[in-house]
Amino acid sequence: MSAAVMLQGTGSDVGKSLLSAGLCRAYTRRGLKVRPFKPQNMSNNAAVTVDGGEIGRAQALQARACGVPATVAMNPVLLKPETDIGAQVIVRGKRVATLSARAWAHERLTYLPAVLESYHALAGEADLVIAEGAGSPAEINLRERDIANMGFAAAARMPVALIGDIHRGGVIASIVGTMEVIDPQDAARIKAFIINNFHGDPSLFDDGVRFLRQRTGLACLGVVPHFAPARNLPQEDAVALERASSEGTGALHIAVPRLSRIANFDDLDPLRLEEGVKLTIVQPGHPIPADARLIILPGTKSTIADMRFLAAQGWDVDIAAHVRRGGHVLGLCGGYQLLGREISDPGGIEGAPSAVPGLGLLDIVTELGGDKMLAQVSGTHCASRMAVSGYEIHLGRSEGADRSRPFALIGGREEGATSRDGRICGTYLHGLFSSDGFRQAFLSALGASPSELAFEPRVEETLDRLADHLESCLDLDRLLALARAGA
Repeated sequence: MSAAVMLQGTGSDVGKSLLSAGLCRAYTRRGLKVRPFKPQNMSNNAAVTVDGGEIGRAQALQARACGVPATVAMNPVLLKPETDIGAQVIVRGKRVATLSARAWAHERLTYLPAVLESYHALAGEADLVIAEGAGSPAEINLRERDIANMGFAAAARMPVALIGDIHRGGVIASIVGTMEVIDPQDAARIKAFIINNFHGDPSLFDDGVRFLRQRTGLACLGVVPHFAPARNLPQEDAVALERASSEGTGALHIAVPRLSRIANFDDLDPLRLEEGVKLTIVQPGHPIPADARLIILPGTKSTIADMRFLAAQGWDVDIAAHVRRGGHVLGLCGGYQLLGREISDPGGIEGAPSAVPGLGLLDIVTELGGDKMLAQVSGTHCASRMAVSGYEIHLGRSEGADRSRPFALIGGREEGATSRDGRICGTYLHGLFSSDGFRQAFLSALGASPSELAFEPRVEETLDRLADHLESCLDLDRLLALARAGA
């Protein structure tokens, strides 16, 4: 069996995913066969794997950091929230149920065998497994039937390193408090702590490190300074979008309404890095900027619910005015469905059977249902004739007159739709802006200045810089020794 260690956090969004990716790249560069693992994830940012399933986007990035294709074993349970109290349950890449939060809390332990089977399969092919927890083990109300943090770590007999984010404040209390409130057997599984996201001189926290060592008895693996280039990497947690506003100062203004169930928002990452673009995430309750040249309607996990949400914000009026002024609109996956005349859900895929009018900007209608489309694809963008690649991950079928003007040709298949004047288009393709030639041609047609951004090489360079960063501030030899010693 390979060495293994689990990174858990004092809370959500403390940097578990980023540090896991950096450690995956650092140990891979040391010549080890490394695999990422997250037993249970909750995210609407999903990636399609080489074995035809879907997993959390963070684990796909971590697989990339290891230099291996992403597989469903790396994230065997994925929860995709559809409502405030319910989520789609994905097991080993496939949808198996839609459960309320209460039903999931009752049933989740039944998925532990699948989680352990996936973990052992990965461990059998690796020298080191970097596992990532979800949320925090200090959420003791969730400990019974837990499979995401200590429940999994105990079942897999895995040591734990605890991460605290000092920039959020209260990091000493959060680490000490975690050790105090969890079960003593779980606390004994934690072998070390990491202080993440320090702004300034890390030596200023030396007294804090000494206090934590004395109070908890844990080893300190290091204090990690803030890593600004992380903005070049995909973000999985939608919490980041709640703080987002405008990025960039380019002449081409792109506005993206933050839908309530926004999904696969990493589609926007290459646009955030374009010097000629100003990208605005429009928060609920705010109007869509009138000077936007392009509105992108992103993916959504609940298309009908987000159509109602969009209208409740008055964004349907803003979008109609934008189109009257000569603006352009691009819909991605669920956003593509929103652009049509109607969205129907006769089988109750997203809740009670229902149908709602769409924005009416494309002559298509969408019926939700059928088998979920999961595929990595490549083809040609019809308007620019540029190569484009990405992935499809959706339920439903869209048909109508505007489908006669497809957005792209995928393996000879016509995909997406375009309005007669070419200003409104929609596609089921995710990740399309990662294709540099297509992205540059698409933006240039809207008036953006020429770009030299090579997105995929930028991601690779950032992963290497992250690994260098962690090598310089963490005791990776000690962490590896903890992983090899086991729990």
